[in-house]
Amino acid sequence: GVGIRGLVSIIEQAIIDLLGARGIEAQARPDAPGVYVDGRKIASLGLRVRRGFTYHGLALNVSNDLEPFRRINPCGHAGLEVTSTRQLGIGDDTDLLAQELSQRLADALGLHISDG
Repeated sequence: GVGIRGLVSIIEQAIIDLLGARGIEAQARPDAPGVYVDGRKIASLGLRVRRGFTYHGLALNVSNDLEPFRRINPCGHAGLEVTSTRQLGIGDDTDLLAQELSQRLADALGLHISDG
């Protein structure tokens, strides 16, 4: 099996590859799950396993208003800045980015996405 840390790494790498295909260098941080561009967080993720079931979530900042993040400590890290694909100039088509990210995740996990 993949394991929790392995699954986190697969998800992070799929996002890194998605951004890399658009000319943006991104990286994961071992101390704080998610994906970062120049130290600013562009994607958050969380996984939970309970009674043999996984619950997971992924948030890629595409075109959202980033101002509210200034009033909180994102992911518990004071002063952590955030960014978005729109702010980086690589688009804000949520459907297109979601479709491409879904395909990258499916490929990494050996899954097939069917139409319909």
